[in-house]
Amino acid sequence: MTALSPGARAQAEARPDRPSVVELRLTAFAAHRRAGFPLGPLSLFAGPSGSGKSSALRAYEALARLGGGAELDEVFPDPVACVPERARPDAQRRRGFRIGCTADGPEGPVRLDVAVQAEPELRIVGERLTAGGLTLLETALRDPSRRSVQAAWHTAGSSPVTRAPLPDDRLGTPLLPLRVAGKTDGQRQGLAAAEQMVVALRSVFACDPLPRSMRAAVPLGAGRLLRGCGNLAEVLWRTRSECGRRHGLLVDALRAGCVGPVRDLLAERQPGGVGRIGEIGRIGGIDGTVQALLDRGDGLRTPLGRLGDGELRYLALSLVLLTGPGVLEVDTAGEVPAALQTLTVLADGFDRDLDIRQRDGLVRLAARMCERGHIRLVGAVSDASWAAGVGGVTVVDLEP
Repeated sequence: MTALSPGARAQAEARPDRPSVVELRLTAFAAHRRAGFPLGPLSLFAGPSGSGKSSALRAYEALARLGGGAELDEVFPDPVACVPERARPDAQRRRGFRIGCTADGPEGPVRLDVAVQAEPELRIVGERLTAGGLTLLETALRDPSRRSVQAAWHTAGSSPVTRAPLPDDRLGTPLLPLRVAGKTDGQRQGLAAAEQMVVALRSVFACDPLPRSMRAAVPLGAGRLLRGCGNLAEVLWRTRSECGRRHGLLVDALRAGCVGPVRDLLAERQPGGVGRIGEIGRIGGIDGTVQALLDRGDGLRTPLGRLGDGELRYLALSLVLLTGPGVLEVDTAGEVPAALQTLTVLADGFDRDLDIRQRDGLVRLAARMCERGHIRLVGAVSDASWAAGVGGVTVVDLEP
């Protein structure tokens, strides 16, 4: 076995076991050109309206969905909106955009860059996966009349690369394990880099709680929190009984973010009229909905419908930070152990409707949870000066 030098050993030990995205690149996307943004465990994009905070999070989510195998038209329903405003069409009237990221992990930094044509047809026209100075996968559009791209991946066998067509409506990186046998060192290197990128991207939960949808009773369902958190009461019905420790932490967080005393947070089935077995949504006088309430400790229970918008957003984001992929509507890499995955929360308008106390409490909760390594957060705020003194926060300032 070859012994590692002290420098190489330190570098290897510093590599994270859980793959994670450490840089977002927007070469040409919406308001961004030639932009690269470092991402830490807790990153806040800050800037005024129109500076590109939401589009940065949108690009991250798009890469995550493409990494999970989604088709291009599902990810970009309005692709022209992603093209930089001043981008001019070429002689064939083509316009598009470019996005990419770097994922760090056991294989070291792995880069993914994608070029998308938005007009006249939506298609991927170029993709490059690189690591350690090697191009492990590269695709290019050779014949516009065909719905495929020419792909070449690193082999390092009897021939340095293998070439074959891949579809132009989805990312090639997650398809690599279906095409590569892993017989040579070069193939295994490409597979390991592709797996690291896919694992880093896939476990993403884009969250923007909508208070108006969180106030009413909701039907019981799968108990997985949706993007707008409108089914919050249903999720609380499940989590309160499944994990008492995390529920206790959520109640502690609520005491710091809600007005008045908070003894507990409950979810209760709602009474209905006189029902009969088999009647849809109602059995034995109980309908099929649940409502969340705050137990004030003096016999008074406050329905969530009476809480302010800031309190509801604070509650929903706290719940997201204190749970995991099993409770959130997340597309995880099922073939990879959970201990090797990191959940990334994308929170547009992270501080929207929050007062100073709620805002400070939420970012400190996020910093504590992100420090443990199993969760990361990328949020958007109008001003992040208030977060400068919180350890572990990476602020990405976007100049107008």
